[in-house]
Amino acid sequence: MSVYVRYRGYAGPCWGELEDGRLYALSKEPWDDHQRTVMQQSAAEVEMLPPVKPGKIVCVGLNYAAHVAESKSAQSIPEEPVIFLKPNSAVIGPAGTIVRPPGVERVDHEAELAVVIGRRLSRPTEEEARRGIFAATCLNDVTARPLQRKDVQWTRAKGFDTFCPIGPWLITGLDYQNLRVQSFVNGKPRQDGHTKDQIWGVVELVRFIASVMTLDPGDVVSTGTPEGVGPLVAGDTVEIKIEGIGSLTNTVKDFAPA
Repeated sequence: MSVYVRYRGYAGPCWGELEDGRLYALSKEPWDDHQRTVMQQSAAEVEMLPPVKPGKIVCVGLNYAAHVAESKSAQSIPEEPVIFLKPNSAVIGPAGTIVRPPGVERVDHEAELAVVIGRRLSRPTEEEARRGIFAATCLNDVTARPLQRKDVQWTRAKGFDTFCPIGPWLITGLDYQNLRVQSFVNGKPRQDGHTKDQIWGVVELVRFIASVMTLDPGDVVSTGTPEGVGPLVAGDTVEIKIEGIGSLTNTVKDFAPA
């Protein structure tokens, strides 16, 4: 199991690896062959960035039966995975601020396990899809709920700037189907699910998506949210917590024109 981060270095964004409390600088992305050197700074002394800079973010909707039941987006479990894209401009990292757009009455959190692709995948076999997953992280699929219900597709509701918090780091070597997924708002529990209850497992989802579009190293696949999604208002602190990974914490504010 390894822990990888992105942080702001003296010359800009850098990759690093955390090991035994030390931060090692990496010469390249962690899924590529790389060298590492010991940093003089500790992890607590650097600004953590989103742990990946994805080319694309492919999300899965309605992947937990209990969430399907609470959702008004579907009357029954879909026959195939429901996929949609978030723009990479929506990405923020740990401690970033979610901005509620003007005129949107309700903005919801959605706690999700996300995986990062480590090798190019196009129409892979199951084993190729499994080996193509590099690591896992937390993702908050922030959603403008009224727009999701209003629009035929979900791009606008899911695509606002700051609507894709990711982090705090990438973890390798996890059993993706044996992880507890939780969310908390101001310390109070909202969601408490488990990836064993996913309708389609992580490898199955990656293979399905890669049969539609090529997945490249650094792309993110987010695997759906359990029941208990709920609203966020200005001043809230929302935490996404996944077993084996840790916590992604963000604050919330209303949009204010400059």
